[in-house]
Amino acid sequence: MTESRIKRLATTLMDATTDKDPLVQEQIYNALCHLGESEPEEILNSCDEYLRQHDKLAYPHRVIILKAMETVVKNNIALLDKSTAKVVIFLASNEMTKSKEVIRDWQQAASNVLVAVGQRFINKVMEEVLTKFQPGILPHYFVMQTFANLSVSNVFGMVPFLNSILGTMLPMLGMAKQDHMKSVFCYALQHFSESIQEYLANLDKAPDPTVRKDTFSNEIFSAYEVLFNSWLQHREAKLRLAVVEAMGPMSYLLPSEKLEEQLPKLIPGILALYKKHTEAFYISKSLCQILEASVNIGSRSLDVQLDSLLGTLHPQICAPADPAVPLTVKNHTEVLRCFTVLACSFPDRVLAFLLPKLESSNERTRVGTLLIMRQIINSAPSQMEIKKPFILSSMKLPLQDSNNKVKRAVVQVISAMAHHGYLEQPGGEAMMEFLVRQCALPSDAPKKQPPDADDLTSDSVQSISVNTLFLLSTTVDRMNNVLWPYLLEFVTPVQFTNALTPLCKSLMSLAVKKQEEGENASLIRYDLNANLPSPYALTTRLLVVSSQPYVGDCRGAAALRLLNVLHYSVHPALEQLWSKQVPLLVEHIEENTEKSLSQKEWEEKLLLFLQETLAAVADNTWICHFVTEMCRQLNSYNGFPLEKNFLYKCIGTTLGACASKDLVQKQLQELLETARYHEEAEREGLASCFGICAINHLEETLAKLEDFVRSDVFKKSVGLFSIFKDRSDNEVEKIKSTLILCYGYVAVSAPKELVLSRIEADILKNIFQYFNTKDLTLKLCLIRSICMISQAIYNGAKCGDFVFSRKAELVAQMVEFIKAEPPEAMRTPVRQRAMITCTYLVVLEPHLSDPDRTELIDTCLAGVLALPPPEPAKEREENGGDASHKEVLYGDTLSALKDLLKSLLQRNLTPHGLQDMFAHLGPWIKSNKEHERQRAVEVSAALLEFYLSKLNVSTVIPFYNLGVLIALFSPRCSDSLASVRQDAVDCVYCLLYIQLCYEGFARDHRDEMVEGLKALKKGLEEPDFTVLFRTCNNIAMVIGKRVPPDQLMSLLLAMFEGLADPDKNCSRAATVMINSLLKERGAVLQEKVPDIMSIIHSKLEEVDEEHIRKAAQQTVYILASQHKSVVVSSLLGSPLPFDSHTCAMWRSLATEPTLASRILEQLLEKVNSDVPYKESKSFPLLGSAAERVATPSAPGRHMRFV
Repeated sequence: MTESRIKRLATTLMDATTDKDPLVQEQIYNALCHLGESEPEEILNSCDEYLRQHDKLAYPHRVIILKAMETVVKNNIALLDKSTAKVVIFLASNEMTKSKEVIRDWQQAASNVLVAVGQRFINKVMEEVLTKFQPGILPHYFVMQTFANLSVSNVFGMVPFLNSILGTMLPMLGMAKQDHMKSVFCYALQHFSESIQEYLANLDKAPDPTVRKDTFSNEIFSAYEVLFNSWLQHREAKLRLAVVEAMGPMSYLLPSEKLEEQLPKLIPGILALYKKHTEAFYISKSLCQILEASVNIGSRSLDVQLDSLLGTLHPQICAPADPAVPLTVKNHTEVLRCFTVLACSFPDRVLAFLLPKLESSNERTRVGTLLIMRQIINSAPSQMEIKKPFILSSMKLPLQDSNNKVKRAVVQVISAMAHHGYLEQPGGEAMMEFLVRQCALPSDAPKKQPPDADDLTSDSVQSISVNTLFLLSTTVDRMNNVLWPYLLEFVTPVQFTNALTPLCKSLMSLAVKKQEEGENASLIRYDLNANLPSPYALTTRLLVVSSQPYVGDCRGAAALRLLNVLHYSVHPALEQLWSKQVPLLVEHIEENTEKSLSQKEWEEKLLLFLQETLAAVADNTWICHFVTEMCRQLNSYNGFPLEKNFLYKCIGTTLGACASKDLVQKQLQELLETARYHEEAEREGLASCFGICAINHLEETLAKLEDFVRSDVFKKSVGLFSIFKDRSDNEVEKIKSTLILCYGYVAVSAPKELVLSRIEADILKNIFQYFNTKDLTLKLCLIRSICMISQAIYNGAKCGDFVFSRKAELVAQMVEFIKAEPPEAMRTPVRQRAMITCTYLVVLEPHLSDPDRTELIDTCLAGVLALPPPEPAKEREENGGDASHKEVLYGDTLSALKDLLKSLLQRNLTPHGLQDMFAHLGPWIKSNKEHERQRAVEVSAALLEFYLSKLNVSTVIPFYNLGVLIALFSPRCSDSLASVRQDAVDCVYCLLYIQLCYEGFARDHRDEMVEGLKALKKGLEEPDFTVLFRTCNNIAMVIGKRVPPDQLMSLLLAMFEGLADPDKNCSRAATVMINSLLKERGAVLQEKVPDIMSIIHSKLEEVDEEHIRKAAQQTVYILASQHKSVVVSSLLGSPLPFDSHTCAMWRSLATEPTLASRILEQLLEKVNSDVPYKESKSFPLLGSAAERVATPSAPGRHMRFV
């Protein structure tokens, strides 16, 4: 039941093969194969039956079924029984030969089925196929191809049949007239020959071990004669290649004497084909087989052919192989095998041919020759053994070649030489030096190459060289003694800097191997290796390059690991310390990246490691040698400013540990004499060195600097023999800059208990004389030095007792530096650095006087806030890096201003101190220039946030100026700039929390209403006036609920001042907020109403804006609705006749009918109850009219009636 279902399913699938969709056909094939896995015989029989029953089924559909059959047979060959095999064989044989014409896809599929079955049932297959291979009748094309493929797939089964097949086939060769039949005979002869060779090579496993080469030799020779003498001359290129492919394997089976006899014709015949065929692989492969066969029989004919062979084969290698065309790569391989065969037989002549070509002017010739050299070094080692010195000496010219392709080929030759003992010979070191030089090649700058450029980059050569060096040091054991300790010679010379990572890794690996050989094996024997760098030189170099750990493929980790392995060679006392500390340093590098690593922290770790190393050694002689070597290496780093800067710090650290004060002074003197003062990194490095040295040698350091101040370098007329006699004025300024920096570093680094007493007497004395300068470098160094001196005093243990008498002078000097900067632009960091310095100065005793403090604040505010606005984005893009630099510089300068103002505020953290600060900032906050307002409000927000964070209220005191400050910022919530609006809300937010703190609330207390201000910021992002004023109204409501009663009037008065704000948005916001506050809190202001009415009148006189008039009328209306009588009395008290502003205020009372009627009632009541005037006659004798004067209680009491 199961079988019939599988059969029906298989039949259904085979019916569907007529579908033209290739995807469907693929699925049918897969389904048949899948069924065949479970029931192979059932499926094979079903396929057989289907194909026999559907004789007319087109061949493309038959192919699908035959391919499925092949797969099922291959996968289940061990499970097939003979009967199924016979069925399959008979079907496949018929399918293959049904059409006499060649229908490749169909017949190939059938042939493949036969080959698959032949893996196990070779006799059954041959029994069937031989019926179609009859003497005198040209066989079907695929009968021959099936024989050929069977001979390869089942060597032991097929070879016994080959003698008879060859006997039948030989006469047929003459009968073959069509090219495709000749080609298939060649194909068969090629595979028969390969099959016979394999059989003979494995006679111990063969079923018939008596089979010999001469069993087939005569038949093969007969076939060879037809192929070589007739078919090889054919015009058709494909046929010629088929002949050539066959002749290679056939040559192994030719009788020795026949092969010897044929070689003088055969080799020229094969070589001639190179000119006729562009695709040379098959020719080269066959030629190599012929050469091997010739050598195997000890042929003497090759000697004569050698020159033509070399001359023809050499250009084949010189033409570069294209990796995109696999046959060109294969051709190279075969030609190189030909050279191997020839070099093994004729080493002298091959070398005599090759080596002169290394001097060719043609790059391809040189590269090709080197490739061949590598091949014969690897594949003919015994023949080349005595030629090693000769080969090494011939490499001198290639080692100097600048062509990248030649360099790569040389590296490959060196790799081959290393494996075969060449580099142990004299001249081997030159090869290793070349390899290291390639590892040190600089990276190529990206450049556009023309489309036809096929040159390698130096990056590629470097990469190959690095891999080669590492492989030689880790996998080629015979190289250990060649490379160790020789490679150490390349660690210290600066020209090999780019090779440090691979060098260190290789040396590390070699050192570990040496350690495994024995405890002292890795010791560096200086008595045997005079050229090696000293332990001091190695330690200095490896430590310095580690300061930039990610440069050069993470050289820091590699250098430190090597340093660790060398610990015993550096100093025996270092083992314990280094084995603990170096892994921690390496771990720190590996845990970080170039971006995340703090360079300052990393250098501090390295200097601490150096300090601990010096303490562990505790040998003054060793330390003296070490620091001398460090100073000697300084010039090596002239092109590496960062590394040189760090080396200076190392020198300072080591001098600090040096017990010899004479040596310390001598080295400091040398450093001062030899420094390259025009380089900023060098000035910094030298100053750092002096600072670090001063930690332990303050007296010596100050003395040396004092000597330097007095030396010829700073005098106008320079002595004849002075070391500085050639220096220009500009250089002298740079030297002064360095000297001043040195003093700064000494002050900040030296022990505070020692240095404080020396600051004014020794340090400032020598700095003050240089303040009168216009040189930018000197100016910046002066500022930095004063900053460091201030830090030193501030951090000093006796800071509280120290009175810095020259503080005011220095602050004044910083102010002068800021004033001297051009107001129209920020080109230098002078402002920033000067303000940072003042930040440290202002906290020192004594306090600055009020005029000095005012001068400092106003100068700094003007120097930063008044700068022109930044360039628009488009211009910034055009100016590129310069604009970006200015942007960063401005940001840093603004931060410095904030820090300075915070520092000043910290000295007086009271409402009065806050008021004083905003007295300076107020004009900038109200400036009519947007960029000035934006900066001023940003600074204000930072100051208020700082004040709040530092506030520590011990007793509840009034924040008396809250109203004034809120009035300063709240109208800015509708500023024309969004950033100002946002910052203004933050200012109000901080002010209200400061008030809460003064009321006794904790600093972390959160007030729900005040917190609501943060949510209102969103509404300030939009420029829509309606949204803005609604938000302002909400802010005013929060203010109204949180401002204490005693601050309300001062808030309103200050708000009224805001009506005259140049920014109309802000004046509008002030009116909105005034009215909102009066609605919220106006009820408690009855006594102040006359004052408010008076202010409104005066503001209407000052400001002629329609929105102000309307808002003022609204204000009068709000007041009248709360304090009707007082408002009416105030208005009645206005001088007659009423001016337009008073009339406008009266009109505002008529805006609402209910209020208007109540006011009219009040006015009528006044008219009825009050005596309006009294008469008085001053001079009755003159008969003058009586004068009427208003009574005090009557309306219009200030008016006179005549």
